[in-house]
Formats: sequence, C-alpha cells, structure tokens
Amino acid sequence: MSKPPFVPLKFAKPAVDVRPLPGGGFLLKSPYPLRKYPSSLGSLLETWAQKAPERTFLAQRAGNGWLRLSFSDALRQARAIGQGLLDRGLGPTRPVAILSDNSLNHALLAFGAMHAGIPAAPVSPAYSLMSRDFARLRYIMDLLRPGLVYAADERFAAALRALGERGATLVTDKGEGAGLPALAFAELAGAQPGAAIDRAFGAVGPDTVAKILFTSGSTGEPKGVINTHRMMCSNQQSQLQAWPFLADRPPVLVDWMPWNHTFGGNFCVNAALFHGGTMYIDDGKPAPGLIERTVANLKSVSPTIYLNVPRGYDMLLPYLEQDAALRESFFARLDMIFYAGAALPQSLWTRLEDVSIAATGRRVMMISSWGATETAPMATTVHYPIERAGVIGLPAPGTELKLVPNGPKLELRVRGPNVTPGYWKREDLTRAAFDEDGFYRIGDAGKFADPEDPVQGIEFDGRIAEDFKLTSGTWVHVGPLRVAAIAAASPVIQDAVVTGHGRDEVGLLVFPNAAGCRSLCPEAPVGEPLSALVRRPEVRDRIAAALKRLAVEGAGSSRFPARALLLEEPPQIDGSEITDKGYINQRAVLERRADAVERLYADPPGPDVIVAKRG
Repeated sequence: MSKPPFVPLKFAKPAVDVRPLPGGGFLLKSPYPLRKYPSSLGSLLETWAQKAPERTFLAQRAGNGWLRLSFSDALRQARAIGQGLLDRGLGPTRPVAILSDNSLNHALLAFGAMHAGIPAAPVSPAYSLMSRDFARLRYIMDLLRPGLVYAADERFAAALRALGERGATLVTDKGEGAGLPALAFAELAGAQPGAAIDRAFGAVGPDTVAKILFTSGSTGEPKGVINTHRMMCSNQQSQLQAWPFLADRPPVLVDWMPWNHTFGGNFCVNAALFHGGTMYIDDGKPAPGLIERTVANLKSVSPTIYLNVPRGYDMLLPYLEQDAALRESFFARLDMIFYAGAALPQSLWTRLEDVSIAATGRRVMMISSWGATETAPMATTVHYPIERAGVIGLPAPGTELKLVPNGPKLELRVRGPNVTPGYWKREDLTRAAFDEDGFYRIGDAGKFADPEDPVQGIEFDGRIAEDFKLTSGTWVHVGPLRVAAIAAASPVIQDAVVTGHGRDEVGLLVFPNAAGCRSLCPEAPVGEPLSALVRRPEVRDRIAAALKRLAVEGAGSSRFPARALLLEEPPQIDGSEITDKGYINQRAVLERRADAVERLYADPPGPDVIVAKRG
C-alpha cells in the first residue's frame, strides 16, 4: 500500500500568559480568547444531520462487518427516544441510568435524553458485571433515583435482581428483565416525536445538565459530577483552537474507552460529533482475551487519530511490533497518537516512537492533555512537539490554571467554562471542591517543564494526596517514582503501588504483567499460571535488576524503592483498587492489602520479597 505524502499538522502556536501570585504560585491562561461555541450537543447533531446526513457517525461490530448509524438516523432516533422518555415522565430531576457497555443503543439513549433536557447517567458496567456485592451500584442508584434504567441483556440479570424494583422503567434490548417488567429498546425508540420533544429541546441551553458522570471513588463513595452542555461544547471548541487541523478532515476514531468515563464519553465521542467525524466502537479492551478484538478492529479500520490510556498502549504494543499487517493498517492515515488518563512510562513512549518509525519512516506526533471528570475533561493541552512523556501542555483557550504552593509541590487548580458547577445532590462536596476564587481543586500537582521558559508547558507531578514522608521526614513523590519503576522493570510490571508512609524506606507492591513475565520465560509451560510465573528466577531477576538500577540512579532513600513484592491477585473492582480504564487507586490498594505491606517490610524479609542491592 502506498503511503500518502506527509503533511505537517496545523497547531496553534504555543503561548501562555503567566502572572506571579502574592505569597507564591502562578496564574496561567491562554492568550487566545475562546471563540463562540454551540449551545448544546443536540444542536451539533442537528447541524451534521443537515450538512452530512448520510455520513457515518457511529459504527458497531456486527459479525465480520460494521453496523453503521448516520448523522441523520442518529438525530431521528434521538428525537423519538427523547419523546418516549418525556412520555414516561422523565425530566431534569428524573435522569436516565445506563448500566451497559458502549453500543449504538447506549449512544442513542444518551443523545435522546440530552435532546429532551434529561440528564444521562452512564454507570460503570463493572459495578454490575464484575462486582459481587453491588454496593457501589446500589449507592449510585440511590443517589440518582432515575426514571429509567437501561441494561442491554441477560448479563445484567444479577445486578437487576439486586437492585429490585425502584419505580423506574426498565429497558433492555429485547424487553427481558431478569423476571422484572421490562420494555424493549425498540418500543422506546418507536415513539412518534411531537410538540413535546420540540419544546423540551428548545429549552435546552448551555447550562442544562447533560450528563452525570461518576468518579471512581478513590477517596470515598463515587461522586456524581454534573456535566453541562456548556462544559462539553466549550471544551471541544477550545480543543479545535489548539488543534486547528481537526477542521481539515473529519476525524476517524477506533475507540474502546468506556463512556461512563469522561475521556471516552466526552473527549472521544464529542470529538466525532463536534467535527462531523466517525467513531468505530471497539468492542475490545486492554485485557487478556479482549485485546485481540482491538487488534482485529484496527486491522479493519485505519484511524486518523488514536486515543488511549497507558495500559491500552502497553497491551497493544506487542501486536504492533510483531504484526506487519496491523502496523500497515494502524498507521495508514494516522495523524497523531494521543494518551491521557494516567502517566505514560517513558519506555512505552520510546516503543511507540520506534514502531511509528518502522511503519512510516518518521515519528508520528505523540501528545497529551490533562484534566478530570470535573473539567469535561480537558484543562491543559499539548499543541506543539514534545520529546518525552509527562508534559501535559498549556492551559487551553478559555481555561485558567492556578499553581498554588502545597508542601514541596505546586497544586493545580482550574477555572473556566469547562468546569463543573458541582456534584449531584451533594452541596457539601461542591462547596469543598472550590477555593475562594472559584478554582476547582483537582488534587494534582504540576511543575514547569522548563522554569526559564513557561511556553514549554507543564509537567504532571503526581497526585497531592498520594505523596508521603519517610521517617526521615523526606517527601516521597509517588507519581514519578511509580512510572520510573514500571519503565525500569519493563515488561514485567503492569502497574505498581508505592509504599513507605511512616517507614524508613520506599517499597513497591507490584501487579505483574502476565504476558511480559511469560516473554522472559521461554521454558515456561503453555498456560502456566501467574502464581508460578512470578516465582521464576527470570522474573525476579528482572525486578531485582530494576531496583538496583533505580538505587544507583536515585539520590537518596526517597528516590528509589528498596524492596518489592509481586502480587498474585489482580486489582479488584469491588475494593475500588482499579477503574475500568485501568487506573490504579493507590490508597485503596494500600488499605485493602495492608497484610501485603507488612510482609513487604518484615525484618528479616521473607523469601517472596525482592530487596535492592547496590554496587
């Protein structure tokens, strides 16, 4: 296949206004004013239904092909569903709860609700499908009190039985509801749009609640983050001003990220909608047995932009490195590689660069952004070439960033039209989330990539709440140390949790990468369990070598882990240890695995503890 000629992407020139604050810190903002943006997502759907009615907006796997939904069909069905929801008494205070995975029906229900001014609340499918006690699902449903609940199929039967009847209409794809009265999705979508949906849509404006997205609950129960149309529409306009190349051709995405998270549900879906692009719903994910579906989908469709979280790239890279047909399809028309959601180890960055050079003869541009569920999600964005992972860019147009001294770090706070007005039915949490100047306290830290040249952008400097002190009084900066450890021990570590609060030295609880461990053990029998792999000398030696390297490079006890323990049990959803995006909750792991921490620090160390040796 002949490759199209390379045309450099158009980006806004990097620029930032910086003002020192009394008492220390800085106020940063983009010098580019935010331009006018649409009033609602529904108005965007109407725009593209007129401009490109037959263009595919969303597509879902159907056998060996794709089931496609055009912009005109999406608008038609969203209007019908919105009418059906209004007919059943839903409204601004009676939202729609969506328990199911990404799908065309999921999208149509969400857009139908938002078109009618009804909040859509996608809930992590893991709370229904991977949980044993359904505690988080019950908590969320008690907080939402939805007027309608959508669960696609029989896989949700146990969760639905646990919830019981709650005075909400239950909708499933086939109208079968685990013994509960249920409505078939087609019947809901078969409503005839009339004056009611027209009036409801006419009342939708920038400050109408569009979605309620739930946080992962890393510091307590999940919080329902109010997402308005203003937040999401201003965010996409801001991104366009930073990345003007998006206007040159409609983007094509192949994406797995769950829509109950802001990265997948807001950044990715809304990018396709805002620019009249196409999203192919990837039914795979970065997990054994599912990553193969992602590979097949990327062989079927060549994206123009590829967006993923670090764990997604970690799982995909071995296939890109070994499969020439996948590389050819993946890079055929790829403009840019994008990562967000967690810190990317430099080892993955380098491998992505290497594989892009192998496929195209050049480094495909790799960039990132930073934000949160509360910022819909982008607050900063990279719109210039960067040479390493960790740079999160500059404030996006319309967004202000405050850097406030907090211990040894600079805490990041955000203000702008993309920031949430608060939390659903939790005024106490809303008040605590904002400072005296109306800046949202995001909980992350940042620093200038080059203190002498702020235009080089901000580097992510970890979560404020994750850092701790050793008994020596020395701060341990968890984020950078975790990323360094994963890179040093590649490909053995899937993720790691840094330990040592109130101790003499830093340690690591290691979640091993089964495929990476197996790659070091060519003599291991096929199907050997992880519990046996992690005891093999090849794996332990790789961890030991990484600890030794980090000890040599470290400039003090807070800069390197002195010991490590490989965990056999993967992180658990019920214990809030991991999100369905693959992000590890440091605090929850330390609390749930307190016994493992004690084993890690036993004196003398047990045989399963790997200890760093210098020299």
